[in-house]
Amino acid sequence: MPIIDNAIYVDGVRTENPTSLSETFELMHARGGMSWIGLYRPNDEEIREVADEFGIHQLVVEDALAGHQRSKLERYGDVLFMVLRSARYLDATEEVEFGEIHVLVGPEFVVTIRHAESPDLGRVRRRLEGDPSLLRQGPEAVLYAILDEVVDEYAPVLAGLENDIDEIESQLFEEGVDATQRIYELGREVIDFQRATQPLSGMLDALLRGSEKYHVDEELQRYLRDVLDHTLRIADRVTTFRTVLDNALTVESTIVARRQNEEMRRMTELSIRQNDEVKRISGWAAILFAPTLVGTVYGMNFDNMPELHWAFGYPMAIGLMLAMGVGLYVAFKRKGWL
Repeated sequence: MPIIDNAIYVDGVRTENPTSLSETFELMHARGGMSWIGLYRPNDEEIREVADEFGIHQLVVEDALAGHQRSKLERYGDVLFMVLRSARYLDATEEVEFGEIHVLVGPEFVVTIRHAESPDLGRVRRRLEGDPSLLRQGPEAVLYAILDEVVDEYAPVLAGLENDIDEIESQLFEEGVDATQRIYELGREVIDFQRATQPLSGMLDALLRGSEKYHVDEELQRYLRDVLDHTLRIADRVTTFRTVLDNALTVESTIVARRQNEEMRRMTELSIRQNDEVKRISGWAAILFAPTLVGTVYGMNFDNMPELHWAFGYPMAIGLMLAMGVGLYVAFKRKGWL
């Protein structure tokens, strides 16, 4: 059912509970007061029915039907149209889940169109119904309470982001931990959160500038300024988060590069040691091969070999083996192979 709650308020007190939009329009005109219609993911026909009854501009209808709007504040005649982005933090996945709520405020009505589970507008309605003096201020009081609820729901998101940033900072210098991807993904969540919250300060400032023109109560203006203060503090903290994550990404890149350099140096040193070992093995193999070659030739026992029957043939062969071995040893030693 798209109509979540529907009521007529007279002098800050709930007097009627219409069961349909047509009944709401009839009672509102008959009893006076203010109507507050809460819709949850309504269809095109229901939005157009509300728009036709309250004389809402076609551009507002198109925005309400399209959804996925950025946070903004627009005025069409005496109808105020506001888009707010709610948010909640999912700690398991380190993601910020965003919702969207459209608020239409006229002289005698408020229409809220919610496209997500948050914010909890039922809590907002109960708060206002428990404070008739505030609700007596009319549609602007409802708008203030919705803004206050949305901004209050940002606090757990800030806490969740801050906690994850603290974890990342503690992981930066841990051995074997690569936090680059986590930093990047968390940075994207912070940027998306900043895009949702950053326009709020300008929207609230615009509301306050128009307070005198639209006869907004002084006490209600104080409440709006309080929400503006909270919004500015949120904006400052989100900016700080982005700075910290940018610095963390720079530090992590430096650490990764240093680890890669250390690994390359270690591999280079290992390669040099392996080359030295190969040189030594090759040198000794060559030294041993030379006398083996001479011994192999003279071990063939052919009848017509030179110096086979010479008295100095054996000493000469031994001397040749030693001379070749010593010569190769000296040559390899000079080249640093041995």
